Amino acid sequence: MAPPQTNEGAARSTAPSPAAQRGATWASKLIGVQGPLIGLVVLCVIFSFTTNAFLSFRNLLNILDQVTVLGILAIGMTAVIVIGGIDLSVGSVLAFSMMILGWVSHDCGLPLLLAVALALLVGALCGWTNGMLVTRAKLPPFIATLSMMTIARGLANIITDGRQIVGYPDWFDSFATVRYFGFLSLTVALAVVLIIASLIFLRYRAAGRALYAIGGSAEVARLAGIRVRQMTTLVYVASGLLSGLAGIVLASRLDSSQPSAGLGYELDAIAAVVIGGASLSGGVGGIGGTVAGVLIIGVLHNGLNLTGVSPFIQQIVIGVVIALAVSSDTLRRRGA
Repeated sequence: MAPPQTNEGAARSTAPSPAAQRGATWASKLIGVQGPLIGLVVLCVIFSFTTNAFLSFRNLLNILDQVTVLGILAIGMTAVIVIGGIDLSVGSVLAFSMMILGWVSHDCGLPLLLAVALALLVGALCGWTNGMLVTRAKLPPFIATLSMMTIARGLANIITDGRQIVGYPDWFDSFATVRYFGFLSLTVALAVVLIIASLIFLRYRAAGRALYAIGGSAEVARLAGIRVRQMTTLVYVASGLLSGLAGIVLASRLDSSQPSAGLGYELDAIAAVVIGGASLSGGVGGIGGTVAGVLIIGVLHNGLNLTGVSPFIQQIVIGVVIALAVSSDTLRRRGA
């Protein structure tokens, strides 16, 4: 008769082998870190075979121009999701700031540079309001930012009674139209600088690492000496400020301010961050993955347009991609 198995022996028998642990680690890295990049490469290969225009230099520049606004929004959304929040107002704040820009410069006759500063201030104030609603009024981030989404959209239409403002100075339009070194516009360069700065902040600065602590457990972060309320408010302020900046960039690109601008951008920004490997439960995410997610969405829209796919089908495809990204996040956390 075999001797009874002790708890220690049972633990050894059920514990995964070192090889299995290494395999799980590599699988987790593949899904969580390199997965978005692999997906981006696969999409580029597929569209390069389905349409000859996809890999042309001009089309690649178009993709960069098209994702600039989304990339700026996604930077702020990354920080919000890392702390375990959500910001549904970024598209409406973009439109509100854009209309402030046009109203102040055209209807009020003030200098355009002052209008730019006021547009950024309005975006930051909207973010500050979101932060106060979350930290002081104790509203769930979903409800707080949903309220701001409707308020900002209404204000964007009230300012000019729903009409768009057309015509900006040539120097302002040149930010998005003039290319330096044959490929780089100032708006794309601005997005690249913001990406690098945010990457350094989140990865190498103590305040950036504190955001991950808040997303992991706000109470534990508070007990560790992190000012959770202050940091949370600042994150929403940054998201609003970046939304205002995205509105200015979009106005430069369109040579107009439109109250309907930014519709659905909040969903694209959330999708880009989630596709990039961030977890909606907080504590996980990064700028590198977000950039890959932004490019995936941009390539999807561009490639499907080139192949003549209906916009309604494109919405279905984006939805499927988001579902797959969230599923990979669930598998990664289960593996961990």
